Amino acid sequence: MTGNEMTAKNISAFPPEWRIESAHRIADTVAGTVYEVSRAGGEIDIVKVLKPKVLADNLRGVDFLEWRDGVGAIRLLARSENVILLEHAGRETLRDRIATHGDEQATRIAAEVLVEYHRPSVTPPPAGLLPLSGYFASLFKKAGEDRKEGIESPYLEAAAMAEELIADQRDIKPLHGDLHHENIMFGPRGWLIIDPAGLIGDPALDVANMFSNPLDRFDLTRDEGRIASMASIFAETLKRDVRTILRYAFSYGCLSASWHEEDGNEEERGNELAVVAAIKNVLRQA
Repeated sequence: MTGNEMTAKNISAFPPEWRIESAHRIADTVAGTVYEVSRAGGEIDIVKVLKPKVLADNLRGVDFLEWRDGVGAIRLLARSENVILLEHAGRETLRDRIATHGDEQATRIAAEVLVEYHRPSVTPPPAGLLPLSGYFASLFKKAGEDRKEGIESPYLEAAAMAEELIADQRDIKPLHGDLHHENIMFGPRGWLIIDPAGLIGDPALDVANMFSNPLDRFDLTRDEGRIASMASIFAETLKRDVRTILRYAFSYGCLSASWHEEDGNEEERGNELAVVAAIKNVLRQA
C-alpha cells in the first residue's frame, strides 16, 4: 500500500451509504484533499475533503454544482459536511488538448463549455453565491493602499475599471469564477467544468482567468496576438464587445496579482502583472 492509498479504517470515515471500497489520493491543495475512489457498484468517482481554512469559499462552489445538476459541470453525487462525492470528470484536461490540438481549439472548447454551463435553469440559484463587489475586495484594498502611499500602480487603474464594470453588469447569473485550462476536463459525458468558485455576476468575468492560463505558458499568456484572438472568440460567444472582455481580463489579472501580493509570492505576482501589461497593450488598440 502506498502513502496515497487510504486504509480500511480511514475509508470507514466516509459515509457508509457511499459504499467506498478503495481510495487513492490524487491531489492535496489549499482547498482540500482529493481522492479517486472505487465504490461497491463498480463506479469510479471522486471524493474531496474540504479544508477548514477555505471551507466557506469551497461550499459556494459545491452549492453551484448542486444547482447546476450536471449541466456542463460534473455532478455532485452526495455531500456530508466538509466531504463531497463527485462524478469523475475524466483524465484529459483542456491544457492537455493544447498539446495535441493547439491553443485556439482549446479556447473554442472553453467557449462551448461556457455556453453549456451558463444555460438557464428553472431552479433558483443558491443564495450564498459571491457577488463581484465582494470578489474584487483584495484589488480594491490594494488600490486603496497604493493611493494612500502615493504609488502609481496598475492596481489603481484596475480597481477603477472593476468598479465601472461592476456598476454596468449585464445578464447577471451564477458563474464558475475560476475557469481555466485545468478546470475543464474531458470524460464520458464530454467536456465538463470542475472546481467552481461560486460567484454571481456578469458572464464576461467568467472568461477573465483564461487569459492568464496555463500559468507556466508565458509564450501564450504574454502573446498579444493570442490575447486578441481569445478576446474575439469570447466576445462572439457572449455577444459582448471585445473591450469589455479585455477590461474584465485586465481587472481580474490585477486582482490575481493582489492575491499573490497578500501571500507574499513575488514571483507569481510578477508573472501576473506581465500578463496584465500585455492585455493592456491589446486593450489600447481594441
